[in-house]
Amino acid sequence: MTAGVEHTDVGAYALGLLEEDDRLAFESHLRTCPSCRFELSDLAGVASVLHGIGPLEDAGPPREGQAGVVDLLQRKKAADRRARRGTFLLGMAAAVALVAGGLTVGTQLTGGGDPPQAMAGRADHMGPAEQFYADGTPIAGKGVGGVSGGLVVESKGWGTHAALKLSGVKGPLECELVSVGKSGERRVMTGWSVPAPGYGVPGSPAPLYMHGGSATPLAEIDRFEVVTRTGTTLLTVRT
Repeated sequence: MTAGVEHTDVGAYALGLLEEDDRLAFESHLRTCPSCRFELSDLAGVASVLHGIGPLEDAGPPREGQAGVVDLLQRKKAADRRARRGTFLLGMAAAVALVAGGLTVGTQLTGGGDPPQAMAGRADHMGPAEQFYADGTPIAGKGVGGVSGGLVVESKGWGTHAALKLSGVKGPLECELVSVGKSGERRVMTGWSVPAPGYGVPGSPAPLYMHGGSATPLAEIDRFEVVTRTGTTLLTVRT
């Protein structure tokens, strides 16, 4: 994995199954990937349930005369561990999608988006943020300069989770989604770069979907803002 960190390694990291160099590489990746950080927090409960499934520890040094047999067994165990890890990552990728997109059923995030029958054929093509937005009831925002978008929000025990849909932005640009509390406190929920083609514009019609979290409880948030690195407010969504 050190040749190229994969987002799906969040599951293996949560269970402590990564080798030391892979673990260090993934921790470096976490510092610049809000999506993986969010999914890691949601997988904490899964990790506690699956704790202990990792590979067996070595029993100790081989006895005299067993070195050849033990070497063969150790090489076989390493191959088995790589195979188990590949199978595990496929399963965890599905678990991440369920955790990030499916746990909102039964909360206030119902009644919006397409009906379940229509969504069933599209679910495989949606990322967690887009799925969460499609399943919820969006709050439309007020944009400037042709920018449009909205948010789907939900209250969490740890604060507020929000999924953003954004259109009408051209790059290159760096943006952040910020929660603004009724007290005036501002918290960055997630950040991203807009490439030169942009999102939701001629030639690049697909909107941007992002999700993030704020430690501020939903009841204490006055509004959400999409702001550029230079401080320009592109979109305001009031709760």
